[in-house]
Amino acid sequence: MPTVGRSGPYRFFFFGNEGFEPVHVHVQRDRSLAKFWLSPVALASNSGFSAVELRRIQRIVEERRNEFEEAWHGFFNA
Repeated sequence: MPTVGRSGPYRFFFFGNEGFEPVHVHVQRDRSLAKFWLSPVALASNSGFSAVELRRIQRIVEERRNEFEEAWHGFFNA
């Protein structure tokens, strides 16, 4: 479960067994967890984040999309 970034209280990561899925990133804060597709950036799932917080997180994902995609492709050799 490589961590690919942090921003404030958020940890961005992906699971090592998800290389078969489209490029995405998970984000966690405390017990809240969400998943964002990266191309295009879109919410895939959410458990515990409010709508306001999801918009904040989505802006971070959009700003760091290239960084997250590079980490994905580097890890999965895709």
